[in-house]
Amino acid sequence: MTPIINLFRDMTDAEIYVEGETIFHAGQAGEVMYIVQEGEVDLLVNGHWVETVGEGGVFGEMALVDSQPREVSAVARTNVQLVPIDADLFRDLLQESPDFGLQVMSTMADRLRYMHELYQIAS
Repeated sequence: MTPIINLFRDMTDAEIYVEGETIFHAGQAGEVMYIVQEGEVDLLVNGHWVETVGEGGVFGEMALVDSQPREVSAVARTNVQLVPIDADLFRDLLQESPDFGLQVMSTMADRLRYMHELYQIAS
């Protein structure tokens, strides 16, 4: 499988966020997902850290899959450069690159397993 970042390495329409800047809040509508081109992003649930996403990682994908409000908040851990992927581009990528779709689904499955483990520990 080709790493997701290879599909977006040369894109020039990246968004820049500085360390500590909020990218989005839980509860907000999600119209884009992001690919991390450079830097790191922390994902938080109820203000608690759950994951750091680095170069080549994706986040915000659930909002494009189910059109529900964001479940997590995303904050730039470092200065970051992010490639936004809107719903139209997401659908195009799913058709053009099955590997892209598999990697996004793998990321979602990993996060679901991790959240399940956290819930088990907390109970």
